[in-house]
Amino acid sequence: MPLRLRIRDVPEAATNRRGLLAVMCGCVVLMVGMVAAINLAVPMLAASDLHPSASALIWIVDTYVVFFACLVIPGGAAGDRFGRKGVLLAGLALFALGALLSALAPSVPLLLAGRAITGIGAAAVLPNTLAVLLHAVPAERKGVTIATWASMTGIGGVVGNVGGGAVLAGGSWRWLFAAAVPVSLTLVVLVARIAPVSPRHDRPLSPLGAVLLVGASVALLLGIVEGPEAGWGSPIVLAGFAGAVVLFALWTFVELKAEHPLLDPRLFRVPALRSACLGMTAIFFGMFALFYVNASFLQYGRGFDVLRTGLGIIPLTVPVVLGARHVGKLVQRYGVDAVIAIAFVFCGGGLVGLSTSDTSTLYPVYAAWLAVTGIGVTLALPTLSAAISGSLPPSQAGVGAGLQATTREFGSALGVAVIGTVLTGRFVTALPSDIRADHDPHTVAQALSAVPGRSPEVISAFVTAASTALRVIGVSVLVLGALVVLQSRLSRETK
Repeated sequence: MPLRLRIRDVPEAATNRRGLLAVMCGCVVLMVGMVAAINLAVPMLAASDLHPSASALIWIVDTYVVFFACLVIPGGAAGDRFGRKGVLLAGLALFALGALLSALAPSVPLLLAGRAITGIGAAAVLPNTLAVLLHAVPAERKGVTIATWASMTGIGGVVGNVGGGAVLAGGSWRWLFAAAVPVSLTLVVLVARIAPVSPRHDRPLSPLGAVLLVGASVALLLGIVEGPEAGWGSPIVLAGFAGAVVLFALWTFVELKAEHPLLDPRLFRVPALRSACLGMTAIFFGMFALFYVNASFLQYGRGFDVLRTGLGIIPLTVPVVLGARHVGKLVQRYGVDAVIAIAFVFCGGGLVGLSTSDTSTLYPVYAAWLAVTGIGVTLALPTLSAAISGSLPPSQAGVGAGLQATTREFGSALGVAVIGTVLTGRFVTALPSDIRADHDPHTVAQALSAVPGRSPEVISAFVTAASTALRVIGVSVLVLGALVVLQSRLSRETK
């Protein structure tokens, strides 16, 4: 009998691990998918009864990402300190609460509050899904488990675009947030039922450091986002940039003085780590800037409905899903620097190629440039992830994972802010002078509402603005890529 029990227990344990992996991956897909899906709702939000300004639209997208980026490392530390399963459950509950508040929000400030709460929840969820998995799987399965978990970030982008498009096809942006509530609550039930309890550690928390990092990031984005409408010399913009400098300096001081900092600024003295983090930030800067413009371009410029728009981004994600596993062989054959250089050429070149699109561009041509950009992303992500991990000793593997998440999400937030700012400024300039003088619109929805009979001129101004914005982002990615490769080579030569 004992032998029979042991034989039966083996497949049962494997089944339980597969179930746990599926649930944890589901959590990751939901958190990442929400980052991508919200971009599809921008035209709906712009035309909604909330009447958001151009800067408010950027904040609706970015608030979630900023809190997600800045709190993901503290979220992991909280899991170590208070219990990973408990913090994971709390994060999912916060995510559901924030999504519900967003769905019901009667005004932009309440919608932003909901987005902030969902971002805090996501920051608590993401690092603890991996921590729970690594505690539950045997040592020989950890590598496969980490690879599967990491691939969910790419799949999350696909699900966010396709699933978000399907939900938004119902006709209201509120449905996107409403749909996230039952999904997150279902995950709460599943996590509570099957996730194991892992040991706690006396890992110190740094709430002051976390608050300063969030404040500095918000101040920086405030300066970038408010520039086109408030004026680059306005008090709010100058205060944003000045506040960012002061708060980042204070954050550095606090973390340097802390006995156990959550993110030690001294780590960035390592050239290879600094280069890889800049590279990761740059890739997500370009990718999420594209997501922000792509949704509006396909709907306004090409006349796609929201579901076709969600499906329209798939050519970018196909290389990511299918090609990531082969990148390691290319690195072994050609070297890290060569693969990173090629990645940035494809990514930046693809964005510049997309900037040539207009209302007459055939979708297959547009899709081809998306695929070129996707090849660059595919080459970059695993290579830069390995570079970040390889720059730190094994004892700091958790810090490396946190850095990857932080740089990804911060790059995403920065990309949306910059391209949204360029888009707004160029759109206003490209509008006919009488529309600007009589109505001063800053979004396509405002312009179409003010002069409904002149939609071709409004759409033409938007397409011109989108082309300029994508070109600026593409060139920026190419320049940042050159800096990444140069610094990476210098770091290897000085070893």
